[in-house]
Amino acid sequence: MKRRVVITGMGAITPIGNNVEEFWQGIKEEKVGIGPITKFDTKDYKVKIAAEVKGFVAKEVLDAKAARRMETFSQYAVAASREAFADAGLDMEKEDPYRVGVIIGSGIGGLGSMEKEHEKILTKGPKRVSPMLIPLMISNMAAGNVAIDLGCKGKCTNVVTACATGSNSIGDALRAIQYGDADVILAGGTESSITPIAVAGFTNLTALTEAEDPMHASLPFDKDRAGFVMGEGAGVVVLEELGHARKRGAKIYAELAGYGSTCDAFHITSPAEDGSGAAKAMTLAMEEAGIKPEEVDYINAHGTGTHHNDLFETRAVHVAFGEAAKKVKMSSTKSMVGHLLGAAGAVEFIVCVKAIEEGYIHPTVGTKEPGEGCDLDYVLDGPVVQNVDVAISNSLGFGGHNASLLLKKYEE
Repeated sequence: MKRRVVITGMGAITPIGNNVEEFWQGIKEEKVGIGPITKFDTKDYKVKIAAEVKGFVAKEVLDAKAARRMETFSQYAVAASREAFADAGLDMEKEDPYRVGVIIGSGIGGLGSMEKEHEKILTKGPKRVSPMLIPLMISNMAAGNVAIDLGCKGKCTNVVTACATGSNSIGDALRAIQYGDADVILAGGTESSITPIAVAGFTNLTALTEAEDPMHASLPFDKDRAGFVMGEGAGVVVLEELGHARKRGAKIYAELAGYGSTCDAFHITSPAEDGSGAAKAMTLAMEEAGIKPEEVDYINAHGTGTHHNDLFETRAVHVAFGEAAKKVKMSSTKSMVGHLLGAAGAVEFIVCVKAIEEGYIHPTVGTKEPGEGCDLDYVLDGPVVQNVDVAISNSLGFGGHNASLLLKKYEE
């Protein structure tokens, strides 16, 4: 018998706010967190803008000594996890630590440290490479640092599925709790890859927009879309077995009722052209939750602003939803915060929780005229205030990874 799983806590570090309250306020103000790159000199780069986290000072949020031993992506993860843990009202002294787990992934890990230390090899020789390079760099260190910080001794793993990382992490946490591996899991994704080599690599892959106007750069589904804007940050949620949450009187935000995960097995960077893989992920999530397509009120799209993603994701919704595709509201949070890569799915999952909680669907900001073949309701005329009982969050990653999470309003 599968156990029911609910969301009892949330934490976020984003380009428009360094906690959930600030982030959600930014979403409602339609704030665009994109601007000139400040992390390195972009003089020789075609891409000049990104969605950077602002005003985050690690030593003010975390233990200063511990923070020095973490790459930025781990710092973001620990900060977001602390917020989620406190929001859930958890007290480790009252928990069996072996029943509290962490599944937090990063698509890329500590690329900045790798770049810096590689430079030292070239200029000063291998002996000058920091002994901390490996624990700074490897992507599982976000989960490891969170577990150490909060004392979580249960299942602790790290999913790496590129841009689907955050969603797959939350999906894997759902499964672990459903089948009794844990009672509570901090799940999500984190990323800090606005670095010279990452920007150069994504630029030369023609994945990033070269637009210089921050307000006209991240344009999901628009006819003028020309690539995504690199973002950074972290999203972490506390998933909890329903009985465990009830027993301790936790506030329940919503229920995570369905998860679908598939692979296109088609191309390393392009989604399947007919949208079949992403459609199957959505269908699996709906089937698990016992929800029909016409019952879904909102889809938080992967919606990157690349030509292929937006067109093929639109096709996927048509395949999965049939006639109901015309009625469902679908918007892209990336229009405001850019693409947080491994953290994207987790931050967008939080948007879905808030949409259910407040009955508020944010618009796809900046998008004016949908491109050819993009024929769904992308919420272009401002926010929609309506009851949201069921929401789906989609994430589609390089490598053909598709993940769909279905949330619904909690009922006894």
